[in-house]
Amino acid sequence: MADTEHHSTEQELIQNRIDKLERIRVRKDEPFKYKFKRSCAIRDAVEAFEHAEKTVDDPKDIELHVVAAGRMTALRSHGKSTFLDLRDESGRIQVFLNAKGIGDESYAELHDLDLGDIIGVAGQVKRTRTGEVTIFAEWYTILTKSLRPLPEKYHGLTDVETRYRRRYLDLIANPDVHDVFRKRTGMIQAFRRWLDERGYLEVETPMLHHIPGGATARPFITHHNTFDEDFYLRVAPELHLKRLIVGGYERVYEINRCFRNEGVDTRHNPEFTTLELYEAYQDYMGLMDATEEMLVAVIQSVLGGTEFEYQGMSISAASPWKRMTLFEAIREYADVDLEPFRDDPEEAAKQARRIGCDVPEGM
Repeated sequence: MADTEHHSTEQELIQNRIDKLERIRVRKDEPFKYKFKRSCAIRDAVEAFEHAEKTVDDPKDIELHVVAAGRMTALRSHGKSTFLDLRDESGRIQVFLNAKGIGDESYAELHDLDLGDIIGVAGQVKRTRTGEVTIFAEWYTILTKSLRPLPEKYHGLTDVETRYRRRYLDLIANPDVHDVFRKRTGMIQAFRRWLDERGYLEVETPMLHHIPGGATARPFITHHNTFDEDFYLRVAPELHLKRLIVGGYERVYEINRCFRNEGVDTRHNPEFTTLELYEAYQDYMGLMDATEEMLVAVIQSVLGGTEFEYQGMSISAASPWKRMTLFEAIREYADVDLEPFRDDPEEAAKQARRIGCDVPEGM
């Protein structure tokens, strides 16, 4: 019964928005407009106003007219005036609307707006009495009518699985996620820049392989109709990149999509991106040097320095990095010396279990 009521309530909310959609159309307004010309992004409007404040004695002398657009994420009505929050990719700004500014008819039509709608608005940028930078609207227009309510009334989408499965809702409900996406893009750009500047050739190798080579993993299998033959989605680009080295290229890399038909959780995805590089006439020590130099350069490019916080910890990525063998690391951080048991896996497993490690039989 509870599930039915919940489902019914959601359908009622959607139907209410559909009814508003029809009212918008009845008054000959298009609720899904193809084009809208903005004068600036929201962040640019706020920064322009704050810069203008530094150049005048009285903020009332500032004449800054903007045309902005974004998603409506909050709505607060106070009698004959309304405040709403408008958010675009760059940031958020408050908008003030009243009948004097936009006219009685347009003000009454605010009832047909819902959280999640994308609107355009034009007006002067000023500060309210509470000190918030605000667009005092002269007119507004609906650009895209949202037919579904925002997740949890926009108080935040917290369910991890929903956030990962429906990233568009995560981006709407949790604006900080935008910064994560931008940093990832910045990382990819920084990797490319570092490698290109050092003569590495970026290549694209096949995703369909005759054999599931390159890593120990379960592949996805697909069928090629023309060849009437099964192929495997690659689990790694390793074999094709090595063939390029054999063919005479001395430095190659690929930023590639790989696929592993295995477990799924918030840290493991069946498809993922890797960076692999290969270099002739180089050993693993030289590649360690290159990896450290590259990662430091990427961190500096994306974060502006080598010091940063992660999950409450202060981390320094500054060179030189500490290097140790696997056995040295186990000895230092687990206080167990496994080196005498290199050739005795059963005794090594006993030592590991002694300090609480879960070691499956036969590992």
